[in-house]
Amino acid sequence: MSEAVTAEAPAKINLYLHVTGQRADGFHTLDTLIAFAGIGDEITARSAETLRLEIDGPFAGVLQAGAQNPVDNLVLKAARALADYAGVPERAHISLTKNLPIAAGIGGGSADAAAALKALTKLWQIPWDADAMLKLAATLGADVPMCLAGETAFAGGIGEQLSPAPPLPAYGLVLVNPGVALSTPDVFAARTGDFSEAARFTDAPRDAAAFAQILAARRNDLAEAATALAPVIGDVLTALDAAGAHLARMSGSGATCFGLFDDLGAAKSAAKRLQTDQPDWWVAATKLASG
Repeated sequence: MSEAVTAEAPAKINLYLHVTGQRADGFHTLDTLIAFAGIGDEITARSAETLRLEIDGPFAGVLQAGAQNPVDNLVLKAARALADYAGVPERAHISLTKNLPIAAGIGGGSADAAAALKALTKLWQIPWDADAMLKLAATLGADVPMCLAGETAFAGGIGEQLSPAPPLPAYGLVLVNPGVALSTPDVFAARTGDFSEAARFTDAPRDAAAFAQILAARRNDLAEAATALAPVIGDVLTALDAAGAHLARMSGSGATCFGLFDDLGAAKSAAKRLQTDQPDWWVAATKLASG
């Protein structure tokens, strides 16, 4: 066994999100463009005699305080599922460095679970079978397969049906979370109105301004419901607009919002202003992962 294996768990961004219907089992179907940011959590797996999870990082306290029981953490569920799949003992000391806000609409636990699968596959020397791993990831949650793939893609179904998307340059991003945790089921329950059509596109945008125009013709169908539950989301979007973003939008079911900028330098300048104006908000300047 290897001594230690580390895997990144980047933030997942829903650049647009249309709710297209609802299945008989109650789950909603989606059409969404997902991409990943250059910031995220980190998973490190080491050899051990038992399976245990240690959490550190800026947002570790929320998990450790019982908002999510570590016993039920999706990282441990992923480890157990992988061990069962491969027929190996559940033995690893997993460290999760929690850099991203909790229940924030940017992948969080799903990205952590996907990173755990990657790290433990190497630690336990399990041959990588992409199709099998995607199927395993789907048993852990609809967002885990897309986080495991880790590529810009259109997602359909309940999020598990992935299709190639045009390549996106490494635009600048500012991520802002006002410190409000939102339950995804609560946001979906609060959504009203008709369902939307899919709105996929084929041409790669030439720059951030052109990409913003493409996205502006689409929307996040959960934004209105999320803002009704947490009105501060509207304040975040207004602040991102004022900071010069080509487009400001909520990601996923919120409450994290993103602003699209020309490049990382512009994003850093805007983030500095936002952090000065709103010191209690979590603000991060990063870039959209290309590809």
